[in-house]
Amino acid sequence: MSDAEIIGLLREYLWAGVWIASPLLITALVVGIVIGLFQALTSIQELTLTFVPKLVAMLIAFTMCIGFSANLMLSVFNESVVRFIAN
Repeated sequence: MSDAEIIGLLREYLWAGVWIASPLLITALVVGIVIGLFQALTSIQELTLTFVPKLVAMLIAFTMCIGFSANLMLSVFNESVVRFIAN
């Protein structure tokens, strides 16, 4: 296997990781901004107020996106790993 093929595989795996992680990261970002604005407007500085809603929102996003993530991981595995082993 040449260096270019290895770099291509690594690039494909990294992009798959980005696509899998992005729904959770975007959810955490949006919820964090909303809670931060709420805290700034009401002057409430409670640490659990940021943690608990963000955790709940990320769990909901995870359950909604698990099918997409599983399909993406299976397609990457079938297209690259199985093809590499078959050769």
